[in-house]
Amino acid sequence: MSEQVTRLTYKDKEILLIATAHVSKDSVELVKETIDAERPNSICIELDEARYQSIKNPKEWENTDVVKVIKEKKVAFMLINLALSSYQKRIAQKLHTAVGQEMMQGILCAEETGANLILADRSIQVTFLRIWRKIGFRDKCKLLFNLIFGENGEEQISDEYLQELLQKDMLESVLAELKQEFPQIGDILVSERDQHLAEKIKNAPGPKIVAILGAAHVPGVCKEIEKDHDLQELTTIPPKKSTGKIIGWLIPALIVALIVYGFFLNPQIGWQQIKSWILWNGGLAALFTLMSLGHPLTILTSLAVAPISSLNPVLACGWLAGLTEAAIRKPTVKDVNNIPEDIFHIKGFFRNRFLRILLIVIMANIGSSIGTVIAGLDIIAKVF
Repeated sequence: MSEQVTRLTYKDKEILLIATAHVSKDSVELVKETIDAERPNSICIELDEARYQSIKNPKEWENTDVVKVIKEKKVAFMLINLALSSYQKRIAQKLHTAVGQEMMQGILCAEETGANLILADRSIQVTFLRIWRKIGFRDKCKLLFNLIFGENGEEQISDEYLQELLQKDMLESVLAELKQEFPQIGDILVSERDQHLAEKIKNAPGPKIVAILGAAHVPGVCKEIEKDHDLQELTTIPPKKSTGKIIGWLIPALIVALIVYGFFLNPQIGWQQIKSWILWNGGLAALFTLMSLGHPLTILTSLAVAPISSLNPVLACGWLAGLTEAAIRKPTVKDVNNIPEDIFHIKGFFRNRFLRILLIVIMANIGSSIGTVIAGLDIIAKVF
């Protein structure tokens, strides 16, 4: 058997872990050969339900509703997911193959042999949300920037680099480079998923189990297979910190109180404070929307909404600006299909309607946040 197949024994079960690279043709052949030789009762694959459906229906993502993404507050998650999946697709194109074919082979083998198909991985959304809740605002901005505009350009994809990627799980290899800068990511992205995978694999039905995993997970699964893990705990999304909610309401309340106090001191001071709030908050939100090449009506939306939304933590200027842009310039199927290429180039963000909408949501919110800080300091200065 290949060196990429690890054979384990857990209680009365025989478990074979196949280490794959997600863009390697050799991995596809290895999966088929192993399953044909072993005839397992269960086949576990490193997918969750969402990625399983994506592989089964590759054209489904063309119908992604950007309006729904904005309303459900998943813009940052969508950008990270798009950046990672697009990077994989670009590498796969270089190798003249497709992403996830070894998982598809596992699915086909399960259908052909009648083996139980087990989706063993944790939801990718849960994984990213657990990461998102662990890191601060500054790190979130850095993470998004590194994933989208990091050194993933065409010049970085050399033949040597491609061969290196064939020997390991590429999704983890991309984010592994960020571990030193974001140490929280490693534990959630790899270690927690190792535990989740191990628990699902060892509890799969039947005495013989084959698991198809990215190579980066095999050592961890071998280590965790004998331990007991609480899947409910591993799949729980941490609640938002209460301090964040308190600060989110405290700042607007303080701004309003200072303006009221300004009117109490002198109506002229109060009107100057309101003017400062509107100009800085709305002005910077509109400027950042303009920098994202938003439609004139989208820019006006940012200008009008930012001073109001900044006083209500439930609302966000970027959401309304993004919804306006989506209504005026609806993304096409071509825009969605071009995401893997456009997402790694600044020009691509501006010419791709889908990506530009996501960019506008983030940029308008950043502009409004900066405006809130500057206007807040100005309001304080006018009072004291």
